[in-house]
Amino acid sequence: MFLAAVLISAENWVIPGAIFAAVVLLLLAWSYRNAPGGGGFRALCLLLKLLGVLALALCLLEPLWSRERARPGANYFAVLADNSQGMKIKDRGATKSRGENLQTLLGSDKQDWQPKLDENFQLRRYLFDARLQSTRDFSELAFDGRVSSMVSALRNLADRYKGQPLAGVLLMTDGNATDLSEGLPDLAGLPPIYPVVMGTDDAVQDVSLQRITVSQTSFEDAPVTLQAEVSATGYPGESVVAQLVKVGHLATLTNLTTPPPAPVVTNTSRRARNRAATNAVAASPTKAMVIPADKIVTEQRQLASEDGGAASFRFQFKPDQSGLSFYRLQVSPKTPLDTLTNSAATSEATLANNNRVVVVDRGRGPYRILYVAGRPNWEYKFLQRSVMEDDQVQLVGLFRIAKRETKFEFRGRAGESSNPLFRGFGNQSKEEIEQYDQPVFRVANAPTEDEWKRLMQGFPKLPEDLFKYHAVIVDDLESQFFSADQMSLLQKFVSERGGGFLMLGGAESFKEGKYHRTPIGDMLPVYLDAPTEEAAPGALKLDFTREGWLQPWARLRANESDERRRLADIAPFGVLNKVRAIKPGASVIATASDGRTQHPALAVHRFGNGRVGAILLGDIWHWGFKDEANQKDMAKAWRQTMRWLVADVPQRTELVAEARAGDPNQAIRLQVKVRDKKFQPLDNASVTLHVRPVGAAGVTNIVRLTAEAAPSQAGVYEATYVPRDTGGYHAEAVVVDENGMEAGRSEVGWTSDPASDEFRSLKPNRALLEAIAKGTGGEVVSASKLTDFAKSLPNRKAPITESWTSPLWHQAGVFLFALACFVAEWGLRRKRGLA
Repeated sequence: MFLAAVLISAENWVIPGAIFAAVVLLLLAWSYRNAPGGGGFRALCLLLKLLGVLALALCLLEPLWSRERARPGANYFAVLADNSQGMKIKDRGATKSRGENLQTLLGSDKQDWQPKLDENFQLRRYLFDARLQSTRDFSELAFDGRVSSMVSALRNLADRYKGQPLAGVLLMTDGNATDLSEGLPDLAGLPPIYPVVMGTDDAVQDVSLQRITVSQTSFEDAPVTLQAEVSATGYPGESVVAQLVKVGHLATLTNLTTPPPAPVVTNTSRRARNRAATNAVAASPTKAMVIPADKIVTEQRQLASEDGGAASFRFQFKPDQSGLSFYRLQVSPKTPLDTLTNSAATSEATLANNNRVVVVDRGRGPYRILYVAGRPNWEYKFLQRSVMEDDQVQLVGLFRIAKRETKFEFRGRAGESSNPLFRGFGNQSKEEIEQYDQPVFRVANAPTEDEWKRLMQGFPKLPEDLFKYHAVIVDDLESQFFSADQMSLLQKFVSERGGGFLMLGGAESFKEGKYHRTPIGDMLPVYLDAPTEEAAPGALKLDFTREGWLQPWARLRANESDERRRLADIAPFGVLNKVRAIKPGASVIATASDGRTQHPALAVHRFGNGRVGAILLGDIWHWGFKDEANQKDMAKAWRQTMRWLVADVPQRTELVAEARAGDPNQAIRLQVKVRDKKFQPLDNASVTLHVRPVGAAGVTNIVRLTAEAAPSQAGVYEATYVPRDTGGYHAEAVVVDENGMEAGRSEVGWTSDPASDEFRSLKPNRALLEAIAKGTGGEVVSASKLTDFAKSLPNRKAPITESWTSPLWHQAGVFLFALACFVAEWGLRRKRGLA
């Protein structure tokens, strides 16, 4: 508030007035010098009479009372009301919700604070939820906004009145902003904020989900872990029930639609061919959609703490299908949530924070692994047998059963140039038969005849042939098997394509295979040059390093004690490829000890975009020969290792959904990365996105979007989708190349839950509002004192003010003060009998 000032207009009376006051003081002192009574009594009477005389003498100077106030009608003042769902909360013991109390303050005829503001300011009225909205009389308040973008609303309001005289903002809210990052918001440029805190600080009765984290690993027995923190306030000692429910989910569009036929387009432009292919995909018929019913996966109960602290629930489960799955976690006191939602007698403040949908992506295979070996061996037999139990991993084997030989001049028969080992077997044409100077290959589990023919020619030489795989395993194969171009291609497969690479120990692996100073050796996590000469190791026992104990894909048991017993039960190994050291940044997962020295047995590291592993033991297959239990453990270890190897390998088509930062509507940016067979960015493609809410039936619920090429990155296409409802969403991208052929599909899932932020805290955020008021020069205003605030506001700081003066000697209070002093002095003397 402004401080008033007193001005002297009759300055020529200052000296006479001072002389008059001095004379009066002397006369009074002389008159009270011999007056009866004590010294204190005489001094008090003297002071009262002197004050009265001075008040009258002051009028001779014609003092003026001067102050500043906001010029009427020159300044703007905004009233900003919260229209979010959080205003529907009823505080403990209240008969009305916060929103109803707010409507009473804004719309009641008995409230006169708005007319008083209108007398001196140009009053502007706004309401906010996800966006700022102007209103005439707050009749639009419905308290149905999904979020409370309070900080954005204040910032937008300041921007609207930038350069205009905005005297302040009356902010009526509970302070639970959903667009607030860590710490206080930036208050620069904001006018004085006067918050009116809606709601009380008493804790309300409520059960809410505070935080959910979902993690999945390559550990086969517990692939998905869901951890949730649940706050239960007002239910001391009562049970809190948490249910994990699988949401009824439609099959992906790949299964719902028939494959679009290749469009027949002749003599047309590339753009026309793309348009025809896109229309063919979009127009493909959709089969009937049957939504499975929601299914309860598991349920847990815990007692709520006495102080309302958070309870932690931990679920471990394995989805019953690959790809995307959606689950809903719902919490409630005592009774499952589905009965609570139908009960009008529930005592919870709100049910909007009792459930949340999460998405689990188990990946959709098959993940293809190329196994290359110098000879058929036991390792492949057990590896293939274990992978057969994983329907997402496909292992293709390439075996060399005879090395390349020198070409001799003599022949087995006259005119015969082929290898006589193949005489009498199959097709004897020159194209289908191995020559003397070519190695002999056999291929296992090739899915197509074309792939079988290509692999029969040896290890892939072209990027499009190698990059179709997600990982490569090399076992017991010397480096001379690969040409220099093939080694470089394999290195690009890992570093650029992002594939996985694993070398198994054997007689012709690592140093014995002369991989030192080769592109393949450069990828390995171990140094192969000149290992320290040591005696041949004896029986080798396997153990984990500290890093290994932290890797779920390396363990086979759920706890450490069981895992140590399992390791002790493994039969000793006898073959080890020794190395000099581990490369910087690599991790040793397991060691093999002969009782004297610990040797690295399993080492891994990142190489470019991919990952590389080295298993230095050469007789892993011995593990499965002990008994049936060890054979099952070995098979499980191989499956988990294969899953780790292909876990992060990118696909040709990748669809990513990410929320746009700072968007109150939680708009999702759908980004599609498209690559060709050589994993180079694919331009001139047509990308169609099919988006639908999870659990929605019917073709009308599918939204089709066309992704546009990103201007800053080749092979990237983007589109934006704004979810309208709370829950899970599924999107699938269909890519058509420049020739009108389908180049790939990809899917992604996400969840939209604005209520999780809106109802994260049910108590008013009084501390935030007080900090905003203090930082902008305002103050927190009580709802019961709005009228007093409206009266005092013109006297507060404002952009446009005017000076206001009033003669002090014209004020009746001055003369009343002087009269009161004289009467008081006379009364005191009268009481002592002196008057």
